[in-house]
Amino acid sequence: MKKYLLPTLTIVFLVVGFLLGNAISNKANAQRFYIQNGQIYSSTSKVDQLLQLVNQAYVEPVDVDSITDEVMQDIITKLDPHSAYIPKKDLDMVNSELSASFSGIGVQFSIQEDTIHVVSVISGGPSEGVGLLAGDKIVEVDDSAFVGKGITNEKVMHHLRGEKGTKVQLGVLRSGTDEMLHYTITRGDIPVHSVDAKFIIEKNGHQLGFVRVNRFGEKTYDEFLSALATLRSQGAQGYMVDLRENSGGFMEEAIRMANEFLQSGDMIVYSKGRAYPKYEARANGAGRFQNVPLVVLIDDFSASASEIFAGAMQDNDRAQIIGRRSFGKGLVQQQIPFMDGSAVRLTVARYYTPSRRCIQKPYKMGDKKDYDMELLDRFERGEFFSEDSIQQQDTTIYRTKQGRIVHGGGGIMPDVFVGRDTTLNTPYANACINRAYTYQFAYDYTDRHRQELSQYKDWQSLEQHLKDAHWIPEFIQFAQKKGLEPNNEQIEKSRPLLTRLIHAYIVRNILNDEGFFPLFERDDEITKKAVNVLDSML
Repeated sequence: MKKYLLPTLTIVFLVVGFLLGNAISNKANAQRFYIQNGQIYSSTSKVDQLLQLVNQAYVEPVDVDSITDEVMQDIITKLDPHSAYIPKKDLDMVNSELSASFSGIGVQFSIQEDTIHVVSVISGGPSEGVGLLAGDKIVEVDDSAFVGKGITNEKVMHHLRGEKGTKVQLGVLRSGTDEMLHYTITRGDIPVHSVDAKFIIEKNGHQLGFVRVNRFGEKTYDEFLSALATLRSQGAQGYMVDLRENSGGFMEEAIRMANEFLQSGDMIVYSKGRAYPKYEARANGAGRFQNVPLVVLIDDFSASASEIFAGAMQDNDRAQIIGRRSFGKGLVQQQIPFMDGSAVRLTVARYYTPSRRCIQKPYKMGDKKDYDMELLDRFERGEFFSEDSIQQQDTTIYRTKQGRIVHGGGGIMPDVFVGRDTTLNTPYANACINRAYTYQFAYDYTDRHRQELSQYKDWQSLEQHLKDAHWIPEFIQFAQKKGLEPNNEQIEKSRPLLTRLIHAYIVRNILNDEGFFPLFERDDEITKKAVNVLDSML
């Protein structure tokens, strides 16, 4: 017995030690997931072990980094529709969407007929410094041909943007010049603007300030406040804040904007999550526009920070909300970097408007497809056109500061609903718009008449010139060459719609957004309603 006892005890102790060690290791591993200084750290997980095994033992070499990105993305897709994994190669591009600037050559471009067309050159940017002009066609990048069906917006930005101080060589074709022109451009900081336009609309002797905000980025509040100050110096007596098609961004910028209009102590927004401490934002009473009449314009694509601003104004009875039901995004994401340069934007909380409603529309975990189709469902049941077609997701009654009833669970419902105007729509006009013929013709017309059009320095005089130009036959011929046969009856019915779009696009090509928006908004149904409502407040 003694002969076998020692080996047996040794084996038992080894097995017990292995099991105990493994258990301790597993417990330690489970406890070693933590975030420090904004960086994720974790012990080896089952997924890590599998990837390491594939990397070391699989029969053929495998790009494990690529597989890892796919695995990470697959995990995140099992969560809500707004959590996202961002690979290292995409992170700079994604972050630049909300940054105050990015590094590039400083042009706005359009891809037409598989060729990059320079729509405008940003004033003070690197391209202006070397002599690039609006209307130029970029056909070579770094000595390689850059035309054809493979050219996409993403591919163009990937090649033209880059680290500040780096150089890019362009081959350019210019109207009136047979030879190809070559430029070497040193990339520099290009500002990203949040305020598209600011201007005065006159109504019954009243001066109404209009400000369009396209995103909530790093400098949105500063730009917004500057726009309000400019309009006030021009005599503005009330303001329209246009947040249509604004998909959101930084919550803090929306809070700072809302603070300008609210009284001390007014709730702006609060948020809370399972591991996210409750956060409240209230007005500090230092706002410089607390008593001016205000309306806010929203639509189906106003989301996130736009809804925070609109909800704060509505729940505090501070402004009239005009337009259509907003998108319905009430989730808060936190971006956390990984050590390899990638990052995850993880939903960590929900935000609530001052009346304590969450306006997040319903979703199923891991089902992004149905979530993305929700706007199409709204369109098909007629909600874009009629308030009666709206299906309220949350019947719970919430009350504003003054006791008005509002609802949550699916976006901000406007106080004044304005449906899409379809009176000028025809199959011919729809085809022109959907196939971008209006935009393409406007650029083509601008390019052929650029010297003549550039003589006009304001949108009013340029529009009058275009009215006298009688370009409609040219446009019909342009569309026909693209394969769209003319229909005189439909063309006549849709003439005001086509004229409005093409005039606005041509004006934008010459005078940029500061000329485009006053002309485009003049005949917009939501803007016209907002003007009437704001005028009635004065």
